[in-house]
Amino acid sequence: MDIVLGLRIKGGVLVATSKAATRGISVIKVGDDKTRELNPNTLMAYTGEAGDTVQFAEYIMANTRLYGIRHDIELSPSAVASFTRNQLAKALRSRKPYQVNVLIAGFDPKTEKPTLNLIDYLASNVELPYAAHGYAAYYTMSLLDRHWKEGMTQEEGVVLMRMCIKELQTRLPVDFKGVYVKVVDKDGIRDVSALVYPDEYPEAEVTEELEVQQGEIAA
Repeated sequence: MDIVLGLRIKGGVLVATSKAATRGISVIKVGDDKTRELNPNTLMAYTGEAGDTVQFAEYIMANTRLYGIRHDIELSPSAVASFTRNQLAKALRSRKPYQVNVLIAGFDPKTEKPTLNLIDYLASNVELPYAAHGYAAYYTMSLLDRHWKEGMTQEEGVVLMRMCIKELQTRLPVDFKGVYVKVVDKDGIRDVSALVYPDEYPEAEVTEELEVQQGEIAA
């Protein structure tokens, strides 16, 4: 029942992951962060088999950081995505394939462009404006297809993320204990969960257009 969701906004990428770690119908842990910071401007979100996900994510994180130390330069998000895809492809042809699906969200300081890559356990790699793994894909892709637009501000992206989370809370039979939401932009990686939960934290400013869209969805 893992939820991994990402969408590209103007100057950055928003990524949401569910807090619950589950096994079957049981919630094993509340507050499980399914992301890893690969370098200052690249974030990996993952879902899949419990042991494979953490081991693979930390392997990619360690090698990405080692490259930065050795060469005194950080890999771009696209390069990280290519490396990740290559490692999954190699493992797929071995006796120990990884059952892992990931999103690579990043901001390239050289090109000043945000990127979001979807990579599945079969080592397919594609750059997308929005993407989802797990059960999130069943219920949120139609919302993202209708309401996502090029050049969305962070505030508009937050509102769209709220709409997706509300839909998941309505449709899914299991409580996924909320989500962690992080943004990757020129300033690095930050937790912006406070902006997505208006009942618990100060509400972010939203545009009139997105408020109207929220009303349409609620109706």
